[in-house]
Amino acid sequence: MIILNYQDRRPIYEQVVEKFQMLIIKGALKPDEQMPSVRKLAIELSLNPNTIQRAFGVLEARGYIYAVKGRGNFVSGQENYVKERRNEIYRQFEEAVIQALDAGIEKAVLIEYVNDTADKGVL
Repeated sequence: MIILNYQDRRPIYEQVVEKFQMLIIKGALKPDEQMPSVRKLAIELSLNPNTIQRAFGVLEARGYIYAVKGRGNFVSGQENYVKERRNEIYRQFEEAVIQALDAGIEKAVLIEYVNDTADKGVL
């Protein structure tokens, strides 16, 4: 379900947050679906449970999940958080396109690059 990059400079909990955000945005995790338990996920990823708990805390603070005492964590049914994340991605993409154009990369080259990247399944 989640593959971490240990070469990434970002903290592991941030990677876990990002992976779950993407799973929620893509619809792989449905609203009100139960998240894996902290203990189970920590074992699967060979991480300290505190790392998973911290990631879940960030996801909860951002509105992607909610906690039910004694039952676990569940995916939030609030679509506006998903829309906000998509809008953030669009803004970042727009900034990258502007920087690329400013650097002299032609529009056709950018379009080809996006298409090639999407065909590889990276996007």
